[in-house]
Amino acid sequence: MIQDRLANLIKQAYTAAFSDEERDKISADEIQIETPSNPEHGDFACNIAMQLAGELGANPRQIAEELIANLPADSLVRRVEVAGPGFINFHLSPQWLYEVLANCLSQGEVYGCSNVGAGQKVQVEFVSANPVGPIHIGNARGGPFGDTLANLLETAGYEVQREYYLNDAPSNTQLQIFGASVQSRYLQQLGEEVDFPEEGYHGDYVVEVAQELVDEYGEKYRDVPRNTEGALFFFDLVKDRMIEQLRSDCAAMGISFDVWFSETKLHEEGLVQQQIDQLLKSGAAYEKDGAVWLRTGQYGDEEDRVLVRRDGAPTYIASDIAYAADKFYTRGFDRVIYVWGPDHFGYVPRMKAALAAMGIGIERAEFIIYQTVRFLEGGKPLSLSKRRGDIITIRELIEDIGRDAVRFFFLMRSVDAHLDFDLDLARQQSAENPVYYVQYAHTRLCGILREAEEAGYLGDAVAGQGCSSHGKKEADLSLLTHPDELALLRKLADYPAEVLRATQELSPHRLPHFARELAQAVHQFYTNCRVLDCNNPELSRARLKLVKGARIVLANILGLMGITALERM
Repeated sequence: MIQDRLANLIKQAYTAAFSDEERDKISADEIQIETPSNPEHGDFACNIAMQLAGELGANPRQIAEELIANLPADSLVRRVEVAGPGFINFHLSPQWLYEVLANCLSQGEVYGCSNVGAGQKVQVEFVSANPVGPIHIGNARGGPFGDTLANLLETAGYEVQREYYLNDAPSNTQLQIFGASVQSRYLQQLGEEVDFPEEGYHGDYVVEVAQELVDEYGEKYRDVPRNTEGALFFFDLVKDRMIEQLRSDCAAMGISFDVWFSETKLHEEGLVQQQIDQLLKSGAAYEKDGAVWLRTGQYGDEEDRVLVRRDGAPTYIASDIAYAADKFYTRGFDRVIYVWGPDHFGYVPRMKAALAAMGIGIERAEFIIYQTVRFLEGGKPLSLSKRRGDIITIRELIEDIGRDAVRFFFLMRSVDAHLDFDLDLARQQSAENPVYYVQYAHTRLCGILREAEEAGYLGDAVAGQGCSSHGKKEADLSLLTHPDELALLRKLADYPAEVLRATQELSPHRLPHFARELAQAVHQFYTNCRVLDCNNPELSRARLKLVKGARIVLANILGLMGITALERM
């Protein structure tokens, strides 16, 4: 990337301008090359002079001037100047943009990829909703986020595994409530008048599942006791159905998991007890008042947490510790990313403390808590409750607005911020709808390329529709001088750095924002720059190269988001 090239120039100037002692004040790796918000300030800017000022006790402008004086010559750099309090601004020759386009065309689908994560194993655990019903729009936000984040990590060269954690252990209270709900509906389908659990699940899908049990088993389970054991029995009857429903819902969102990990496995294979024993042996856990406690209070948590209750039942944190041991020790992931819902916010400190108590560096774990989504229709928020039964499943949402819109809208804001999801806007087929706007830019480019092929422009020859053939000839990219051509070239140039930044910051929401900016540049170019012109075949060749490059980048960024790069609309 050009940023690396400019950073290397600064490094050389830094080495030449300062003594060994002065150079030790700051690492050359800290040199950051950014894009100025105002294009008049140049193509790129560096603030290293201001970083050095405090350490060297010197004026940042003087430091910047010293660095500029020692910059090596570079064919792409037209001029360098000091601006403001000490920014070093680079003004480049357009040639760098032409080189970017050539690289984009040669690299195609891998344009924007890097190898910064090569050799590192990363697991992304996301969705992981309890297997008590279909995925609904209240807990679906983590799906597109986690999947797109995994795509980004793969683009950066990481070895990535997508995992769904099934909280299917009998100790899960929600499973007991759901099982009791299914049992009640089953008995009601058999004609019995029974009370429904006060905290039960009221959705129509529970009635449907109960009816399937009646169809399959008849009255066989009429006399199962209505207690905790009975509720868990009924959950076991429908467990596979519920998991298959989750698989199907994820597939509808375009998500495929590498591993579906069962919490029950941790208990059945003795992994939970094994970790408890190890923590007791190491002193990270202790016994008190008939229970087993983890010393999380020593590792940043508010207090110590119970691992095993007085009745001998392990707590949730005990299962999560065993699960973490499996991730970090057994399977050997270098880094694990947990994508959790807002109800897990308070759980993060104790989980970090637990990892520390296990001897796992907390820098190896990332906890991302996505915030709630408010769905708007007719300008008013929808009131939804899974327990009351008035839910909208992710499948219903996809049937309403399409998978592409679902993924794009869920990705539009950072997950640490609340999201207003405007259903009316998502249904529109107009430039007001951001996903339509971006996809339409791609179809426009595809349309130009189809027209060029039909007219004989492709293959670096110009023929057809009254245009005389000029033979095969290389496109002269230096003809791309129109402001809208240069603006579009700049967006293509910015793409690799944007992808890398989104990856390093775990910020997939940067992608839809960049996609909209790129689409805007495409539409502006389309409006003001005629591509196919028999009277100017040389310019047509150059512009067709730009069209091809823009199509590649739009297709690549849509692919990262799991959104279809439509060729026709």
